[in-house]
Amino acid sequence: MADFETILERGGALILPTETVYGLFASALNEEAVKGVYQLKRRPLDKALNLNVASLEDILAFSKNQPPYLEKLYQTFLPGPLTLILEANQAVPSWVNSGMASVGFRIPSHPLTLDLIRKCGPLIGPSANLSGQASGLHFDQIQADFKGQVDGFKDDDFLTGQDSTILDLSTSKARILRQGAISKEELVSALPQLIFQD
Repeated sequence: MADFETILERGGALILPTETVYGLFASALNEEAVKGVYQLKRRPLDKALNLNVASLEDILAFSKNQPPYLEKLYQTFLPGPLTLILEANQAVPSWVNSGMASVGFRIPSHPLTLDLIRKCGPLIGPSANLSGQASGLHFDQIQADFKGQVDGFKDDDFLTGQDSTILDLSTSKARILRQGAISKEELVSALPQLIFQD
């Protein structure tokens, strides 16, 4: 079997662990690779994907109008189970964020996956499940769902099973779009300047 970097360079997909659940990863800058993941998941094309990146510099390279506390937020919680929604800039491919004005960023802390993102990113990495089903946690079920359709995979027994918290910072006041591993209280405690919508 080809190594993971080669699979991504060829436009293939990988099932890899994050610190939360398994993700279905492919090169974000390869339109055909991204479309392939949509097809594998049976995901509607208007349902945007996140960019999996490896650093604050990567986030800045694909976003604009960032809040002044972004660096502190990054230093406190990332890499880790937090997805940040920011305004997208022109570098974000429309096939990733469905042409929306915003884009999500994820920096998973699993060492194997993060290292691969550093080498081959940005990547897309939605949960390794069929659209509408529970997030991909059980490797046997994932293999059954995508049998023979994914070019590479890595098992891991130590996932938490709790999704990342999605924090929307694309408007003047923050919103939690999905409560996950990091609570609102933890966010406010670390960043008192973080103002949430009522």
